[in-house]
Amino acid sequence: MEKQMNYIPSRFNALSHTDDGGVVLFNSYTGAITHFSEEEKQSAISALKRTGIELLENHIQKELFRSGFLISSDVDEMKRAKYLHQTLHRTDLLHLILMPTESCNFRCTYCYETFERGKMKRSVINSLKAFVQEKASHLSALHISWFGGEPLISLDVIEELSQSFLSIAEEKQIRYTCDLVTNGYLLTKDTFKQLLSWNINQFMITVDGVGEIHDRRRHLSDGGQTFERIIDNLIAIKTIPDSFNLTIRSNFDEDNLGDVSKLTKFLKQHFADDERYGVLFRPVGQWGGKNDEAIPVCSRTMANKKIWELTDEAITEGLKMSPMVIESLMPSASVCYAAKPHSLVVGADGQLYKCTLSVQEDFNKVGKIDDNGHFQLDYDKIAHWVTSGEETDSSCQSCFYRPACQGNHCPLYRMRTGKRPCPYEKRNIKKVLNLIWKNS
Repeated sequence: MEKQMNYIPSRFNALSHTDDGGVVLFNSYTGAITHFSEEEKQSAISALKRTGIELLENHIQKELFRSGFLISSDVDEMKRAKYLHQTLHRTDLLHLILMPTESCNFRCTYCYETFERGKMKRSVINSLKAFVQEKASHLSALHISWFGGEPLISLDVIEELSQSFLSIAEEKQIRYTCDLVTNGYLLTKDTFKQLLSWNINQFMITVDGVGEIHDRRRHLSDGGQTFERIIDNLIAIKTIPDSFNLTIRSNFDEDNLGDVSKLTKFLKQHFADDERYGVLFRPVGQWGGKNDEAIPVCSRTMANKKIWELTDEAITEGLKMSPMVIESLMPSASVCYAAKPHSLVVGADGQLYKCTLSVQEDFNKVGKIDDNGHFQLDYDKIAHWVTSGEETDSSCQSCFYRPACQGNHCPLYRMRTGKRPCPYEKRNIKKVLNLIWKNS
């Protein structure tokens, strides 16, 4: 006799009730995020009971199945998760985090960088061109992250490499995408237009408070103020009609936490009317800088709470949440770049790393780029970064969030502490899902 097929809830589901009486469902394997109204809610919840259902009898049940919230009872979701993890080892993808300079015009109080190396060497620029040209025949996608130091100090390096990569990508029909992290001081309207022309259309700029509060934390290397110029740049950029995503990040600790609400109201006045601007709140950490012991970091519990309280307040005021939050929930999206085999950091002197946070530590120095454009890599060191997550952590293997972060949201944190590096979004998933609904 043929076994009866029925439908059961996925082990990768999460559910949150929304302020309108409905529910938001999330599945970390498919990346689906679906809202059901108050009238539809009971039908959806009933279909997701542990015992499952025998037939898909209405449009709600069919939607639950289509989105992966319901699965056939013969599906092995653990195998699905293992296969998803294996896709990180695709050889047709390449992500390079490039430092056109390791110098910076700022001296932020919580910065971990040492600024020992300046502008990217000519030999490294030429070698990167040769490397990408050689790899291009086997690539379907190339993503470049511009980092530093302050990358805009060496805009000419960004231009030269961008034009080379764009040409190669067009010739080989490679999907080419970019993002850039900048302090915003040199991000004038004209510079922004140039960056857009080089296919750089995702940006992150940090603002830690209004006026003096920001300037006390994120000042020029000579102590000069930076807030007013950054805001002037961001306002000027609004007049550009092109498509882009610009995340305004605010780093908080005990020093400025009480002033973040003032910043939110200030940002509302200038950017709530433009959906290309989104806000992101993150706690300051002791990231290895010379001022670590003096930084008044929030406790882990306080930080986890405040991230989403501040985000809720910003959405209530009319600001948009950074799309980085929603993107991080997608399959494999919360896996740190350092844990991905196809991702490498290239220093200005050609040193290769896995992580931008620990460039002074030997275990993070995984190779060099030679003058011929070949990456000389230490695969034993690389293996330490990419195999420390779900492969070895049984709690990660059984977690509902496994497909999104695969136990490797921050391999550096696991190496340094021996503790599980769960993402902020996972720790507060019900709140995050309600905020995603509210943001939409």
